[in-house]
Amino acid sequence: MARAKVVDASLEFAFFHYLFQFYRSKKSEIRKHYRDLSKKFLDFNDPEHNPKAFLRQPQFEALEIYIFLKEFLGNAPVQDIFKDWHEKKNRFAERGEGGIVGFTAQGNLFDKITEDQYKAVFASMRKNARMYPNYIFALTMGTGKTILMATCIFYEFILANKWPKDKHYCHNALVFAPDKTVLYSLKEIQSFDMRKVVPPEYVNFLTSHIQFHYLEDAGTSLSVLDRSRFNVIVSNTQKIILKKQHKEKSAADKLFGSGKPTYKAGSVYDQAADLYDFDQPEDEGELTTNQRFEKLTRLEQLGIYVDEAHHAFGKVLAKDMGIGAQSNTSLRTTIDMLAASLEKAGTHVVACYNYTGTPYVGKDVLPEVVYAYGLQEAINKGYLKKVKLHGYSSTKTDDFVQIAVDDFLKATEGLKPEGMTPKFAFFGATIEEITSELRPAVERALSKHGIPASRILVNVGDDKLTTNDDIREFNRLDSVSSDKQFILLVNKGREGWNCRSLFGVALFREPKSKVFVLQATMRCLRSVGDVQYTGQVYLTNDNLGILNDELQQNFRITTSELESKGTGKEPVQVRVLKQEKITLKRIKKSYSLTEKELQEGIALLPERDDKQKWHELTEKYLLIHTIQEGLSPGKASTAPSKTEDLTERRQKVTFSELSLVAEISRYLNRSPLEIDDLLNRTKEKTEGLITLVNDFNELLYDVIIPRLFNELYNLDPIDEVIEHEVELIKAPPMEKGYYESSGKPDLIVRESDAAVQKYKEKSFHLDTYCFDSSPEKTLFWDLLMEGKVTKVYFTGMLTHGQSDFYIQYIDPESHTVRSYYPDFLLQKEDGSYVIVEVKGDNMIDDPIVQAKKEFARQIATASGMEYQIIKGSAASERQYRILL
Repeated sequence: MARAKVVDASLEFAFFHYLFQFYRSKKSEIRKHYRDLSKKFLDFNDPEHNPKAFLRQPQFEALEIYIFLKEFLGNAPVQDIFKDWHEKKNRFAERGEGGIVGFTAQGNLFDKITEDQYKAVFASMRKNARMYPNYIFALTMGTGKTILMATCIFYEFILANKWPKDKHYCHNALVFAPDKTVLYSLKEIQSFDMRKVVPPEYVNFLTSHIQFHYLEDAGTSLSVLDRSRFNVIVSNTQKIILKKQHKEKSAADKLFGSGKPTYKAGSVYDQAADLYDFDQPEDEGELTTNQRFEKLTRLEQLGIYVDEAHHAFGKVLAKDMGIGAQSNTSLRTTIDMLAASLEKAGTHVVACYNYTGTPYVGKDVLPEVVYAYGLQEAINKGYLKKVKLHGYSSTKTDDFVQIAVDDFLKATEGLKPEGMTPKFAFFGATIEEITSELRPAVERALSKHGIPASRILVNVGDDKLTTNDDIREFNRLDSVSSDKQFILLVNKGREGWNCRSLFGVALFREPKSKVFVLQATMRCLRSVGDVQYTGQVYLTNDNLGILNDELQQNFRITTSELESKGTGKEPVQVRVLKQEKITLKRIKKSYSLTEKELQEGIALLPERDDKQKWHELTEKYLLIHTIQEGLSPGKASTAPSKTEDLTERRQKVTFSELSLVAEISRYLNRSPLEIDDLLNRTKEKTEGLITLVNDFNELLYDVIIPRLFNELYNLDPIDEVIEHEVELIKAPPMEKGYYESSGKPDLIVRESDAAVQKYKEKSFHLDTYCFDSSPEKTLFWDLLMEGKVTKVYFTGMLTHGQSDFYIQYIDPESHTVRSYYPDFLLQKEDGSYVIVEVKGDNMIDDPIVQAKKEFARQIATASGMEYQIIKGSAASERQYRILL
């Protein structure tokens, strides 16, 4: 009995938490195994270091894991990754013990997984294993799975073009949607501006080579060239899968049919179908289906991207993922058959990437989840709207509708996010309920507010009630010109309806499907604008109870937890009061490269003559295995440790004279014949260098090539100081006249506040300052009241291109140019300026912070300014000294 409990508990083990923890703790080491192009792609999308990066945190983290699985783990199946992780071998040989700091009880349940728990989880993973790597990315609705999917495909194609023979990269992509509505929403893959996620030098290649194919209608053929590359095919399983014969043919069918025999799937005739000509379809409908499938089998290195579960939960999700007793759904069967067919054709499915809304199915964790970002996290970070739930006891329809409409109009009064009118959706159980009961009630409720019935839009899937004009209006709800506000729907809550301006939903009757309550509720949570608004949900008490049950099963939270979560920030409209300008002197660095003659007999590795120096140079390349003998559980060992040198067992390249010359020639961009001559003129000669490089491959890249470069060239830096007049704040968009921001109420200071009236002329180029922390706000007040300060502006607030006041620096990790926005700019009595940055105590010594400091001081000095960085604790306790 006790053993059964252990096994049950182990099925809740969330391996993806530990996988991400390993990646985060070893990130710098892991990146050393990446191709430079992968690093460049990641750095371009890193929102922490690049203020202009487009991806949100969960999108970027999922991209990091996507590339980690490919470049570091070689697209290994999840069960193999888990096995290596548990046994601490191969890529996980250096991982440490311990739990995960900062995760919930689910995350730290097993600091050390027991052998029984490991076996249960591994058995679950192995049971669901396919012949292709199968990964699940569980990002909650509204976090941008479609954009993430597009970004991953773009990444694949860029690397596949660079390394066409590498089997780890996808040459083609098949995107599966569960139905026609989601198929329509996936057109964003094609319409999305790839320049937001793709480094500029690769945009032209992708634009000119990618071919998109959308299989929307049953009669659409798939027109791709055999063995072609860079195709993106978007379809659903019904348009790809081979049809089955579900009933015995009648006598008439046999008499007038084609006369071709039928055969059992998997039989010897099935395997040799091409020899017997059995695979010819019998009718036009079957012809199009088979034609698509056959076309796919003629494409090489196919990556499959499944967007089937962004709205699926519970048992439906488990089936689609191939889990459970009845797991052979058309989706999983189609992918399995396709993988088998590609294998026969001499190629393969690179991997199947599933994008879902939750990592959970009931009490269990989906075994192949590699990254998850939950509903609670998304609301906390402001990626979704906050939620306010309204529960009502059973009342008449008119009472429920009137109360909901009154409250919704009050809650959204004055809101025009991105210039759009907030929308409200009523979900009906049947078309009859919508037409005879719900619509008249909504019209009566609106008439009390003087709102015309023309603001109502009905979409019920019946041509008699919903015209083509209505469908057109429904598809343009997220536009400034849309005047529809109250939407009446039947069963539109579960079909991927993405309306960002939807601010409220109401569900009065209890639907047939309980999960529909959760699906309908989540429709109004998509974020809009630059601030976090609140979605209003109106339910009967019965539906509220269903919602609570569904939230616990699918997201591990309750309705009270859902409602209480959020950033704690309120939306703020920020208006420009003064378009202040200052003059900055930016330093343009360039280098003059002059060639020099290589001295005869120069030693590239002089350390070789000194045993101690040679050891110091090569020590970091050694692989030393340490064994601690006599270790008892829970006790420190007193026995001496035993070490052995395993350096010779490392994987390394064996260079020949030809390959060594070619590699150096590639880096120095010099003729191979010239490089061969240069190496022979060194003290070590080519033969000596080959011996040393074959012992330690790293010496070639870390020492030999850089030193040879220095012997061949003089590199002289040239600094050019250029004056720029920069705006502290640019004019906001004309259509709005303001910027959108957000802040915690106690960290917001407004120009209209009574406390600042005495000092407002010294500050406020914006009418509202939203500070990120208490130390920033404390410092602002101190500077505002300081007599020696004539002007003080908070400049660290708008960091997405709204200001030209930024400092460029070189990221010490990626070695790329970044931009950052200092917190304060103040002017002293003598007219000079001081740039001030406030940082948390734990961040002061961070390499990136230090890089910002170095470049900021260069700019400040060149511009006749001062730069100072202040610890957060010093700002809070007023223990700092601004240069006045």
